[in-house]
Amino acid sequence: MNRLSKRSALSLLPVIMSLLLANGCASNLDKAPPDDMRTLPGRFAEEPVTQPLTIVEAFIGPTEFYVSYTSEDGLVHSGGNWSNKIDLTALGQGPESEYAGPYILPLEYQQRERWTDVPEAPIVPRILGSKYWNRFIDTVFESVLPKAAMTGIVMHFGEDDYFLYYNDINNFEARLITDKPENYRVAETIDFAEFNRRAQPVMDEFLKQEGIEDRRLVFSTGDAGAYSLPFVYVDRDIPLGIFVRYSPAPRKGPVASKGSQVAQSAGHLAHSHLGGLFSRPVSSVFRLLFVARDAAVETVRPTWLVTLESKPIPELNNGPGMNLDDWEKRLDQLTGHGATRGTIDYRVDGEEFFVRFIDAVSTAKKSVDIRTYIFDNDDFADKIGRLLRRRAAEGIDVRVLLDGLGTIVATGADDASLPADYEAPESVRRFLETDSSIDVRQSRNPWLVAGDHVKTTIIDGKLAFAGGMNIGREYRFVWHDLMMELRGPVVDELNNEFNKAWAHAGILGDAGYALQRLKPNPRIAEDIGYPLRVLHTRPGVAEIFNAQRAAIRSAKKYIYIQNAYLTDDAMLYELARARRRGVDVRVILPLVGNHGPINKSNALAANAMLEHGIRVFVYPGMSHVKAAVFDGWACLGSANWDKLSFRTNKELNIATSHPDYVEKLYERIFEPDFEKSIELTQPFPERWSDHLVEVVADYLL
Repeated sequence: MNRLSKRSALSLLPVIMSLLLANGCASNLDKAPPDDMRTLPGRFAEEPVTQPLTIVEAFIGPTEFYVSYTSEDGLVHSGGNWSNKIDLTALGQGPESEYAGPYILPLEYQQRERWTDVPEAPIVPRILGSKYWNRFIDTVFESVLPKAAMTGIVMHFGEDDYFLYYNDINNFEARLITDKPENYRVAETIDFAEFNRRAQPVMDEFLKQEGIEDRRLVFSTGDAGAYSLPFVYVDRDIPLGIFVRYSPAPRKGPVASKGSQVAQSAGHLAHSHLGGLFSRPVSSVFRLLFVARDAAVETVRPTWLVTLESKPIPELNNGPGMNLDDWEKRLDQLTGHGATRGTIDYRVDGEEFFVRFIDAVSTAKKSVDIRTYIFDNDDFADKIGRLLRRRAAEGIDVRVLLDGLGTIVATGADDASLPADYEAPESVRRFLETDSSIDVRQSRNPWLVAGDHVKTTIIDGKLAFAGGMNIGREYRFVWHDLMMELRGPVVDELNNEFNKAWAHAGILGDAGYALQRLKPNPRIAEDIGYPLRVLHTRPGVAEIFNAQRAAIRSAKKYIYIQNAYLTDDAMLYELARARRRGVDVRVILPLVGNHGPINKSNALAANAMLEHGIRVFVYPGMSHVKAAVFDGWACLGSANWDKLSFRTNKELNIATSHPDYVEKLYERIFEPDFEKSIELTQPFPERWSDHLVEVVADYLL
């Protein structure tokens, strides 16, 4: 957020000072020397703050806020800098404006000594105890917070999601959702702006009834615990509401550096190629031979779009699409196995998915099994890691299977959106395992040509998530993406796949995988749902490619695709042929890929599709969605439309012809994304070097 100009700061000084109270960033005060200042020990998720903090004094200066409070450690002086967090020029002015926010500002420091350089003539708000806050919040949440036992709501505060609920003695509490009590469930979510709209008139009426005319107020909320919100500042003239947060202690252990990333990468490669050859000789050699054969075939027998240029581009077909009953029978023959059953709930984008994911993890009764390509080391992944550590400490069996190279590369990348004071752990695996009962394994990457790109989470063997999201802040806050929440026998199949991958990543390698295959498949999930089909990619198995290529060839009416990496020439050829049969082919590509704005390979693919009559839509931002619909048959999951996902990586997609699930996918993904995307009418500029880059990208991206 931009800093205020001096003129703006002076004109808005009363507002600024009110903000200070609730803000809590790094203080610029000249504090006493370290030897004379005691920093109080924090009590965090593993050791909760049990006694509420009570404000006894508060005032605000031009850039700093100051607050004294009593706690179980006695009298504490705290505060921080607010001016580098809140842009007052962006706020509405006047009591008729809606409350601005949400703002959550942490208490940055805690000390025994009183401040030494308090500014002259500070703003001094009126302090109100928790009894006032409780009466007010009860009124506000009367229409929002569930009265049912063991339920609460999630409120979004910018990049923080809080779980709000009444505890077992009917006191209001607010916790980060990752610290949600295990026996509580999420009833709904509410946006902070909506909360403000409901709270503002209630606040005015409440203060009027209490006979309080002060315009600047500080409430002690009585909230306690890690990331608790013990104080709230209200400025009725702006109007503005700010929550002050009690922050946890810094994570212990070494922090990430470029040197540590290089060392981890080198160690992983050595394990993949040396140790891996001893424990996984069969799979390693097979993978090398398969990739070499595939590359040779593709080089010798390429598929050229130029062969279609002489054929005219017809009008679109008006007749029916393919017969889905016949298509499903053909898939049985094509894949060599039938469909299973289950239910699908789509979770679109990080806010919707991760709230549900965290809710499921925090209420798990027996086990949490996570298989992911990337478990990042950013601040959001850190919170997920802390949640998993807590659940493991509470007796839940937690297993995390990472792709070694994917995680190492991702954690070594710089993220400009990270908080400036955040220090990432040196090793994700070490962070998860140290002083924890979490069991972590890393998939090896022999020959640097294959990874475990599957993203599934299985809760208690009864509920599963599958799709395209890894664990990291871009998936939660930035990228457009899609996951599925699955129930029914399909979960048993995903559970079996996890167990085989887990065994293969263990010390026994190929032998462990073989032994796991001999075990009977688990039958834990409910017997519910409609036909769903699990499709795979792994060395020697190209079900996702073969099924989707056959679907393109069979489609008669329409093909809709959304994918961030569309570089497979064979599939482009099939799409062009489908369009020349009169099929309505539409493709959504992101404007900004995670390898640069419109990756060169994507740009060339877009140009080729445009030339052959395919409608290309450019999504405004980064879309990581991996979904396609062919005449009423949907296929979605982890697989990109590139050679790695179609022939080399381990991938997992879910496919279905069930009309409700296909229609819902269209309503949640394709319809809104076609609407917000810009249709391409002119090709992107090309250079000869782009084609060379495209050849490399086919195998590496």
